[in-house]
Amino acid sequence: MAARWETSRGGPPETSRLLVERAHEELIAGNLDDQRLQQVRPLVRESWVRSWQGRVGPEGVPGIELETEELEAYRLAHPLASAMDMIRALLLPGHAEDTGVVIAVGDRAGRLLWIEGDRELRKLTEAMGFIAGANWAEDAVGTTAPGTALTLGQSVQIRGAEHYNRLVRPWSCSAAPVRDPETQRVLGVIDITGGDDVVSPQARMLVDATARAVESELMVARLRARADTPRPTTIASRAKPTRRATLHVLGRDKARLETETDLEESVIDLSARHAEILLMLAVHRQGLSAERLSELVYGPGASADTLRPEMVRLRKVLEKHAPGLVPESRPYRLRVALETDAQDVLSLLDRGAHRVALTAYRGPVLPESTSPGVEEFRETVRAALREVMLSEASLDVLLAYADIPEGQADAAALRLALEMLPARSPRRGGLVSRIERLENA
Repeated sequence: MAARWETSRGGPPETSRLLVERAHEELIAGNLDDQRLQQVRPLVRESWVRSWQGRVGPEGVPGIELETEELEAYRLAHPLASAMDMIRALLLPGHAEDTGVVIAVGDRAGRLLWIEGDRELRKLTEAMGFIAGANWAEDAVGTTAPGTALTLGQSVQIRGAEHYNRLVRPWSCSAAPVRDPETQRVLGVIDITGGDDVVSPQARMLVDATARAVESELMVARLRARADTPRPTTIASRAKPTRRATLHVLGRDKARLETETDLEESVIDLSARHAEILLMLAVHRQGLSAERLSELVYGPGASADTLRPEMVRLRKVLEKHAPGLVPESRPYRLRVALETDAQDVLSLLDRGAHRVALTAYRGPVLPESTSPGVEEFRETVRAALREVMLSEASLDVLLAYADIPEGQADAAALRLALEMLPARSPRRGGLVSRIERLENA
């Protein structure tokens, strides 16, 4: 079975491009009841709404989450690495550099790992950030075939104007998730991007069939490996080192912990106290004494005896779900680097990726926490974001900041945006009203 990329009509029901674009404008303006929006395909409309509610920007390129060296190491260890020859054979037969399409393979988080295909198209798609290492998840760039396929867990086709991000509208795409053949966990996604021919029924069947072929190949390889290797008999021998661990704390009262090993990925919601402890260990990577960690979590003068029972409970949770993250003691420290979405925002700000950082900022760090260490870190992130918005951000990014809760109450940011707006901009009146309300409050 090999791809034949010929122009063929069909695919997802096509609504007039102009209607779709106007419906998108109404959505961005917050008019969710607009009649034109109701005429957009339900799959697309629902994805748009998720993207809008998640404060995804309608323009801008995605952030680069895996740099060159990290990307190379990560994809070499990824389960889909062994299937790349098969994917190329099925989707890019013959002369891959003039096929008229680009294929991309990403991980379950939406980060693109491999991008191959037509040389000229690759140059063009690079302009919208369609490059290896970039995050194309739905909550990062909005409605696209790879991101929405991962969100829904099914194959998806997105035609031109149906993309949430305006920069992606010149392209169409079809994508299908790839699952672990045993656990059914999503391992990644296969995408084909090009013109309207890639959203034909034949294209969808092809990308689906490729995903199923990859799953079968993974199962065969796994069975062969088991036949050649004695089965481990102890818990210790079965444990696999944690390759990546991320703690999500922005806008969440209960943090979400995501971990990856060579065999599986795990996602768990932590209690408020466990989230506070892990966040402090992630921020203070050099380690903390029991006394200092107690003060950061419980407050000044807190006894280490208060912390120790909670550490025992946390260790039991981690031993079950993420054994590689079980903290060492004396001092308390993590053996594996624990990333946090809050630190990612700080990194993006430092790199000048202001729009991406603002999109990644989902709200305050553990907003309900009263732990002194969390409150200090929460203020650090908030202050860093505000400082960059007031001193370095472009007008469109500053206006986007003014729409989030932190910016809505920031009179200085609103005044700066007002100064930067053209004299006849229709947005000036709204900003003036908001400033007056803040001053009179």
